[in-house]
Amino acid sequence: MSSIAALDKYACPACGARAEWHPARQLLVCPYCGTVVPHDFEKETGQIHELDLATALRELPDELRGWQAERRSVQCQSCKAVMVYEPARVGQNCEFCGSPALVPYAEIRAPIRPQSLLPFVVTHTAVRDQIRGWFGSQWFAPNALTRRALVDQVHGLYIPYWTFDAQVHCPWEAEAGHYYYVTEEYRDKQGRSQTRQVRHVRWEAAAGEIDHFFDDQPVPGTRGLPLPLLTAVEPFPTKELVPYDNGYLSGYVVEHYQVVLFEAAKRSQEAMHDRLMELCAAEVPGDTYRNLRIRPTYSGRTFKHVLVPVWMLTYTYGRTTHQVVVNGYTGKMSGTYPKSAWKILFTALVVLLLVLVVVMLSQQ
Repeated sequence: MSSIAALDKYACPACGARAEWHPARQLLVCPYCGTVVPHDFEKETGQIHELDLATALRELPDELRGWQAERRSVQCQSCKAVMVYEPARVGQNCEFCGSPALVPYAEIRAPIRPQSLLPFVVTHTAVRDQIRGWFGSQWFAPNALTRRALVDQVHGLYIPYWTFDAQVHCPWEAEAGHYYYVTEEYRDKQGRSQTRQVRHVRWEAAAGEIDHFFDDQPVPGTRGLPLPLLTAVEPFPTKELVPYDNGYLSGYVVEHYQVVLFEAAKRSQEAMHDRLMELCAAEVPGDTYRNLRIRPTYSGRTFKHVLVPVWMLTYTYGRTTHQVVVNGYTGKMSGTYPKSAWKILFTALVVLLLVLVVVMLSQQ
């Protein structure tokens, strides 16, 4: 994983400070004097293009690689994140774990440039209030957690994703099971003759085929965020993607993918295969099935490298590090928090007391 600070400086015409992308206003705004900095996003960006996967896996053209700006790369010795910043930026801690142990890092090859992104829509203020309220709603969280100024450490990141498209023709074969019932006699514990319905299965060969189009099958390109937390704040609505423009990145850090295209394409095909198994299983007639076999043929396979916005909070409580992630477009949140041993003990004692009361009442 690596991350890159916004590469272009959008100078405020009033005070000269760098303007930043403002999620609420959807404009470049100076954070110091509030001046709007004009920028024609539509003119600068153009169209979003799907790239041919087979061609890219052989060799991607150089014009689709690189950030097109001077940069310096450092690697965190704690979490192994690789961050790419403007050369003038110094004294920076790791954006993901906060460690100051950063050493120079040499990139082997220029990265594949993002084709599109989802801009931040949820504001920093709204996220801080949301996380503060979430801390307060967690019964097992220590009371001191809500009093600490943890939300002051919330920062915005653009996380890399790969999306894949494919048209699939998929023949399938299976054994379809049809339930039928037979009346059988048996003797109960008292030796009396009884009857019961016993279910059996009649198996028959079945076959068919389906055609399915996978549109924007997502694969995270990050290793910096825990996958369960990231998955919990999905989806990122890819229908709302806009063409890549550095203006959207101003004021935020961008993570450079560590899940490379080949690995992402493999994960995507595995996910597509699992989905095809579900779709074909739904086509098998009868009540159940076994020995389902599919033979998919993929065509028109394309991909995009996209950036999606997340708000992130990493904090240490006691000896444990916790993270909270918020979808910067939808506001969906997921995270971890410390548990109070006293509250857990109190809850356990209350439950035990209630169980004893129920037992005593049942014995009366």
